Amino acid sequence: MKVKKRKQTGQPYYIADNLLKRNFEATTPLRKLVTDITYLPFGQKPLYLSSMQDLFNGEIIAYSIGDFQDIDSVLDTVSQLGSLPEECTLHSDQGSVYTSYRYQQASKGKDISMSRKGTPADNAPIGSLHSALKSETFYLDSLRSTMTAIVEQTVKDYITYYFRIQTKLNNQSAGAIPTTGWIHAFMIPVLLTGVSLK
Repeated sequence: MKVKKRKQTGQPYYIADNLLKRNFEATTPLRKLVTDITYLPFGQKPLYLSSMQDLFNGEIIAYSIGDFQDIDSVLDTVSQLGSLPEECTLHSDQGSVYTSYRYQQASKGKDISMSRKGTPADNAPIGSLHSALKSETFYLDSLRSTMTAIVEQTVKDYITYYFRIQTKLNNQSAGAIPTTGWIHAFMIPVLLTGVSLK
């Protein structure tokens, strides 16, 4: 891994090369992981979702929901990964949390990869998943101002069932599911009644 060390306002940060180069296909599990943070402005307070996606099957294998877009939330996500293969590539954008020294230390032993600056397409899979999550839950049913607990449960259930639905549809994205189908007709009413999906 080539790492470029720079200084900005006296603080060092690290930028890795783009090892993925938009090659989002993986032939084995845990070889190519992508991560990002997305904003959830739907509850009583703003929340942030940090998640990690395995490109082998599209599954979210780790995630954290926090009050801030900070390094602690990202490190919590990384800590959930456990043991990984030696040839594991961990890809992110060049956000300050990912170029930080603490993230580099937490990711030690993995091949760290980063998108080119200002190029979200370099991290498209997880960006698309985050967009689908919000579109097919909060935006679809106008959950613009709800309880924090409902926001957290909505995200949890979507992540849990996204992979199951994706598998049944032969790895189609969740965006391929009709809005009058399972997510709209089944998932949202259950969430609004406060029942946890198992």
